[in-house]
Amino acid sequence: TMPSIFSYQSAEVDWCESNFVRSAVIAEYYNTDGTSLFSFLLLTPLNLLVLEGAGMGSLCHLKVPLLLAGLFSMYFHMTLSYVGQLLDELSILWTLAVAYSFWYPQAYFPKFIKTRRHFFWLTGITTVISTFMSFIKPTLNAYALNCIAFHLLYMTWKELKKCNDRRVHRMAAVMVMWWALAITSWISDRWLCWLWQAINFPYFHSFWHVLIAMSLLYCCPLVIYFDVSYEMPSFKPKLEYWPSDSWPVVVPYVTLEEPHKQC
Repeated sequence: TMPSIFSYQSAEVDWCESNFVRSAVIAEYYNTDGTSLFSFLLLTPLNLLVLEGAGMGSLCHLKVPLLLAGLFSMYFHMTLSYVGQLLDELSILWTLAVAYSFWYPQAYFPKFIKTRRHFFWLTGITTVISTFMSFIKPTLNAYALNCIAFHLLYMTWKELKKCNDRRVHRMAAVMVMWWALAITSWISDRWLCWLWQAINFPYFHSFWHVLIAMSLLYCCPLVIYFDVSYEMPSFKPKLEYWPSDSWPVVVPYVTLEEPHKQC
């Protein structure tokens, strides 16, 4: 008989960490408690504070998708179930869809798309089709989702070419650094598992969770900065760091300087 799609270890993917070593109910302890929980309870709320602090309503549409992505990731690594795998992957897909819908610059719309409303429909249809396609070969979903990062990096590069602010370039460089470390950890866990198990250190997927969350912590203010330049050109966005620029680890955010009225 076919295993239930909700059953433990019914997923098509199993990461390098050994299962049920530290807990009888948590399949991958470090991927669940050690990192997903850390990213979900600390870094995701920081991202939400950055979104809230920008004072821009459309940006807060990412709150629910980000929270769901954290919860579904924890559920997947706890159970390694087929449903958990799909929820984990689809929540990322839907989060990306929301981000593209509200943040993708209108200057880069396809020529047949004239308004943001039309782009919403295009993004929605593409997301629905991608969602159904995700059920065909779930093992390929993670690779496809990671490939979207290359388009995001390309878009960042195009925007940086038009920007002379050194702070923006610095933040983009830090974001790319965290992403490069994250994707290296993800690939290492996926392709070099035999090596990490041989030296009893199969925890690189747990590093991925923290590192990609760190990358998002820098990505969100960058996107806000570029979005303001398109949607609110009369404002002057500025990147700031909390608690101060001199700290080795900081929380970046965006401040908006309101335009002065001319008498």
